[in-house]
Amino acid sequence: MSLVQDTSAAIAAALDQLTLAGVASSTGISKSTLSRLETGRRRPTLELLLALSHAYRVPLDDLVAAPEEGDPRLHLKPGLVKGRTVIPLTRQPDGMQAWKIIIPTSKVTPEPRTHDGYEWIYILSGRMRFILGDQDWVLGPGEVAEFDTTVPHWFGSTGDAPVEILSIFGRPGEPMTVPTTFVRP
Repeated sequence: MSLVQDTSAAIAAALDQLTLAGVASSTGISKSTLSRLETGRRRPTLELLLALSHAYRVPLDDLVAAPEEGDPRLHLKPGLVKGRTVIPLTRQPDGMQAWKIIIPTSKVTPEPRTHDGYEWIYILSGRMRFILGDQDWVLGPGEVAEFDTTVPHWFGSTGDAPVEILSIFGRPGEPMTVPTTFVRP
């Protein structure tokens, strides 16, 4: 959920306990604005959030669904994409994307595709069949593939066991850079 969606849900829940007219009267915020905030059709300003926080007698953090302080954990939400379990490891919707992907043994039939971008794959466990253009490889744990996704490609299981990989995908113009020399701190 986005901040606006989270905030809208919190405002809607608080409004259930108070009347729209009562909140409008106590905050000076119009009923129309309150309704748009409640449905997510308006982004809340800090000024509006402070007034609402005071009216509802709740901390501002409750309205904006602020993350718990000091909790560095990512709360991962796996999904299913084309029969594969995909777990996002990054939060930002643009730029570099990191994923943990679990490919079941049933994903053995190549379906090459192309799209803009650049990808880096690290095999965590299992054996992955990787097709890039007219090349066909089998990669095992610890091996890495890096490629331009405009070249027809496909990766899946060899059929022996599920494959777990880490994938970093960069949008066009964002290829990975690997230093040629390492400097120890």
